[in-house]
Amino acid sequence: MTAFADQSCAALATVSGCDLAVPLVQGGTATYANFDYAASAPALRQVTDRVAELLPYYASVHRGAGYASRVSTDCYENSRKTVARFLNAADDQCVVFTRNTTDSLNLLASCVPGDTVVLDTEHHANFLPWTRNGRRVVRAADTIEETIQRIVAELCAKPAALLAITGASNVTGELLPIERLAWIAHQCGTRILVDAAQLAPHRRIDLQGTGIDYLACSGHKLYAPFGAGVLVGRRDWLDAAEPYLAGGGAVRQVTATEADWAPAPQRHEAGSPNVLGAAALAAACDALAALDETTVTEHELYLAHRLRYGLKTVPGVKFLRIWRDSTDAVGIVAFTVDGFEPGQVAAYLSAEHGIGVRDGRFCAHPLLAKLGVDGALRASIGLGTTAADVDRLIDAVSSLVEHGAKWNYGRTEGHWNPVPETRPFGGDAAGAAPCVL
Repeated sequence: MTAFADQSCAALATVSGCDLAVPLVQGGTATYANFDYAASAPALRQVTDRVAELLPYYASVHRGAGYASRVSTDCYENSRKTVARFLNAADDQCVVFTRNTTDSLNLLASCVPGDTVVLDTEHHANFLPWTRNGRRVVRAADTIEETIQRIVAELCAKPAALLAITGASNVTGELLPIERLAWIAHQCGTRILVDAAQLAPHRRIDLQGTGIDYLACSGHKLYAPFGAGVLVGRRDWLDAAEPYLAGGGAVRQVTATEADWAPAPQRHEAGSPNVLGAAALAAACDALAALDETTVTEHELYLAHRLRYGLKTVPGVKFLRIWRDSTDAVGIVAFTVDGFEPGQVAAYLSAEHGIGVRDGRFCAHPLLAKLGVDGALRASIGLGTTAADVDRLIDAVSSLVEHGAKWNYGRTEGHWNPVPETRPFGGDAAGAAPCVL
């Protein structure tokens, strides 16, 4: 472990919001400890700087002759090249800009010429769309090795067009052996899709080196929260499919009776594109590519180990895990606390300690059912996380178990909240507290 590992990665990448002061329900403020990176990661400074630089030139793209339009067009298309370079995409793979990972996977689902094999451990985004052309669900076993054998048996029993898997679980962070699964799929005449929403922010991905045919990820999880995602993959299916959206920009020629559709990626990018989102995503890719991968990985693994080790000392804390033989995971720790509902703990951490975690079923209902819990807490680590943040979280959970909360909490419209709520939020017509911004 390097000397840097117990610090944040602020020396390498500045993350927005690291010094954010949030109000506490009992009065006063605390520096926000963000453990919700897996839901949406804050912007890197390089990303916000790039967007600010581009804003004066923001204009229509592809068909504008004005200087600002030319700058915006070049920025948009160069962003496509940057993403392809960041993921080491092959020449026959193209980058389609979308809204997010869910959008990307629904797009691909409309292009797959056959059925898709998927595990029951997936995020809903990589589970629900495949029903369109037939979804075959493989039940994950208690070990990765047995799970792989089940996938092999399914692919051998009946050919499939696509194997859709996650790169890293959004619930536990556990990793699957992507390169091995890609090789297995190809041996069976099947292509492979990787939902990299949770993997891409933490580990470098080499599409050519691993044999991945299609990959989807979101900018808002990749430190570029401006509403863009990508589907990167082989052109033939994308070129043969009906356009994801019908409209301007997706065609070469239109008559009163027919349309000559453009090839991918334009074929699936009808309408005015999110230029700023694409530029932000490209800036994030450049910023992450410039980081020392070993240092960042050590930082994450050290903090995740520190968090698990500390929470193990708290009575009643239980961790979620999918596979007994998993040996690698990104910085995500999912757990429950005996005697407390996850939403109750999350509300307490936020209101009394200024700590943000995620609670619920994480859009992975089949997986949570498999693990035997109705809900859990998820603490996810990112570039701005520090050892001090980790210790604050451990101490806060320990204090709750040992001494209880100092404030009252109750359910409001199905969600746990402090009673009374004294912190200001955005106002509404019902007369809520004014916005603090």
